[in-house]
Amino acid sequence: MNSISDVVIAGGGTAGWMAAASLSKLLGKSLNITLVESDEIGTVGVGEATIPPIRTLHKLLDIDERAFMKATQATFKLGIQFENWGQQGDSYIHSFGITGRECWAGEFHHFWLRAQQEGMTTPFGAFCLEHEAALENKFALHQQVPLNFAYHLDATRYGQFLREMAQRQGVTRTEGKIAKVMQCPDSGYISALQLQNGDTVRGDLFIDCTGFRGLLIEQTLHTGYDNWSHYLPCDSALAVQCSNPDAPKPYTRSIAHQAGWQWQIPLQTRVGNGLVYSSQYQDDSDAQTLLMQNIPGEPLTDPRVIRFTPGKRRKGWHKNCVALGLASGFIEPLESTSIHLIMTGLVRLMRLFPFNGITDAAINEYNNKFDSEMQCILDFIVMHYAATERRDSEFWRHCASMELPPSLQHKIALFKETGRVFLDDGDIFRVDSWTQVMLGQRLKPQQYHPIVNEMSQPEFQRFMHGLQMQVKQQCNALPEHGAFIKQYLG
Repeated sequence: MNSISDVVIAGGGTAGWMAAASLSKLLGKSLNITLVESDEIGTVGVGEATIPPIRTLHKLLDIDERAFMKATQATFKLGIQFENWGQQGDSYIHSFGITGRECWAGEFHHFWLRAQQEGMTTPFGAFCLEHEAALENKFALHQQVPLNFAYHLDATRYGQFLREMAQRQGVTRTEGKIAKVMQCPDSGYISALQLQNGDTVRGDLFIDCTGFRGLLIEQTLHTGYDNWSHYLPCDSALAVQCSNPDAPKPYTRSIAHQAGWQWQIPLQTRVGNGLVYSSQYQDDSDAQTLLMQNIPGEPLTDPRVIRFTPGKRRKGWHKNCVALGLASGFIEPLESTSIHLIMTGLVRLMRLFPFNGITDAAINEYNNKFDSEMQCILDFIVMHYAATERRDSEFWRHCASMELPPSLQHKIALFKETGRVFLDDGDIFRVDSWTQVMLGQRLKPQQYHPIVNEMSQPEFQRFMHGLQMQVKQQCNALPEHGAFIKQYLG
């Protein structure tokens, strides 16, 4: 391949316009960037929850937080509340904060486990400010008390916000449906997209953002797909928007049901709702009835069904095509990783960008990191289904007995037997996240690291009490989340 100067993005939506905005802002001086999309083709547009690294991308792109939040109806997110996962009636929050204080030999949960043995009943989350602020519906942007947060946002509006930004930065938008993907007869590389109106869009590097279809990466290049249905039984989702009768909470709700789970994502003036379920254990009609009976306000849209096959492309980058978003794979939205994976794919592409021509080494590095990241997210998501004591439906009995990825089997066994958690290279979730979810779903280690016994009893009690009081005082000083948004956005 010769040097890369013309980049063509196939498809808009969150993935396409995030790619256009990022490439034009950070690499745009040396590239001609064209995005091809059709107004006739809708986007999935339900990915309304994010995780904290999105703020890093926004800083790189010089996005003004207030302008972004106003444009996307965004609220702040401190974590996810999981309900009915370990057992019916259980509730815990996977928050974005650091819990307690760790030492070199072990994380804070070892201290907490000692305290439990000594009769302390304080919940694990009480030692994390983000956890307590979420419970109390509080939030602030405060230099002295920095919170680790993400956003709830309107995905369709987010795509429009990024589109305006990208077009200001010189991205060319071409309207039209792709009729044919043209390839070089010798190399098999993509050479151009032919549109239904007869226009041809040529390029050196193509980014596939065509959603589940994978028009370039799969239908044209036949890259292959790793189907993970044997690990993740849910294959369907229903999505509907409703009014919000209450002030928006600073967390997502994930409520487990008989054959899947339901999300509630509070924006400024409405709530995004959905039900993720297994069509093997629940039909669409029953799923729709269940969802509509459990939304907090008046419906604003008609529910729509989304089908998916959990898994990933065998290669995220193949020949001169990089797949982003749903075109690269889909694990399911349980931990709000979809937008994050677009971002990490983009950052990885920009770091490896083939200005002087595409090389096998760059492709292999991209794909190795892509595989590692997807495998780690798979482990984290599957753990929610596997670490459960529920046996009250055929779906949950299946989850309790299903095969687990070997890497997850090891992580669970290590935690249960020793209390230890070690992260893999591709893990986007920190030890705090793993421990909050494992403890929240009733996985209890048989021991803790003896290093915590180095503290005398009085010293240990002062240490634990001091941490809890610090969190309580900091939380008490925070304003209510909805009130802060009104004040912040003016």
